[in-house]
Amino acid sequence: MTTGKKSRILCIGGSLNQTMIVHKIAACMPEAECWFTPFFAEGLEWYLQKFGLLDHTIMGGAHRRATMEYLTDHHLPVDEGGQNGFYDLVITCTDLIVQPSLRHSRIVLVQEGITEEEGLIYPLVQKKILPRVFANTAATGLSDVYEKFCVASPGYRSLFIRKGVKPEKIVVTGIPNFDHADAYRKNNFPYRQYVLVATSSIRETFGQDDRMSFLQQTRQIVGNLPVIFKLHPNEDQARAEREIRQVFPGSLIFHEGNLHEMIANCEIFVAQNTSAVYTAAALRKKTYSYISSKKIKRLMPIQNGGTSAQHIAEVCRHVLNTPPHNDRLPVIMQRRSLLWNWLAGS
Repeated sequence: MTTGKKSRILCIGGSLNQTMIVHKIAACMPEAECWFTPFFAEGLEWYLQKFGLLDHTIMGGAHRRATMEYLTDHHLPVDEGGQNGFYDLVITCTDLIVQPSLRHSRIVLVQEGITEEEGLIYPLVQKKILPRVFANTAATGLSDVYEKFCVASPGYRSLFIRKGVKPEKIVVTGIPNFDHADAYRKNNFPYRQYVLVATSSIRETFGQDDRMSFLQQTRQIVGNLPVIFKLHPNEDQARAEREIRQVFPGSLIFHEGNLHEMIANCEIFVAQNTSAVYTAAALRKKTYSYISSKKIKRLMPIQNGGTSAQHIAEVCRHVLNTPPHNDRLPVIMQRRSLLWNWLAGS
């Protein structure tokens, strides 16, 4: 880090969760010049984004709108696409795509939450036969373009090492938004003693989701308690509401709101595949989800009183003050088309 000169840091948002995470980290680094951007596309993906073909991802649609609204509401300096000069450091919550323009900056990767199961495609991604985006968050950490990877817990550290991430790059810091569940008990959400059901955007990311079966199973769980639904921001909410009304015609349905606070006030939490199961577990809520209780316990993010952002900021300072390695920059794979490299983001 250059003495007497502020380090320039680009904080990349995406989902609202990712945007809040990088904001909390930046707030712990007042000595740096921090700028923010929603997740952005380059190359082929830029054209797909421009025509709305990526609206089901963090590069468009509800995620992008929520991020821009958050950045505006918090009066954060925005450099969309990181075009305003060179950045000494990039903080991001995903490496499924790594924009070419960022490859000469040092990168700190921060785990955003739960990672998906390794499906049939995952081995092909791990062997670099297919781009990382094909395996979704199951491929988190596989790019190796970052200096450090800040993760939620010792359990996740072991998981990422098994996937092939270099142990020396992983730092267990905890992750903002999932490191102080007790804080969510103090909230203004007006309802109490209900079953909370959180849906997921499985269909929008081309997964298999028998939503009606899920709703029927939920019907058997709830008993006589009132039911509140919280829809995923990235799913087809009109379709989701129509389906819910067939099984729960009188239930409240929230399209927006703080899911963690809703969990804090509920009696039972029913979910599909969401990081919020960790909040429910930390608050000792009775939980039904697609994720086994054994796995939740093994991977549970550490609860450190909300200090994860400070720990990650220290990791960032260490990276800025450490001379770069000659082999740090990712290598564009030779004998492959530019299209493949765009898709791979590496």
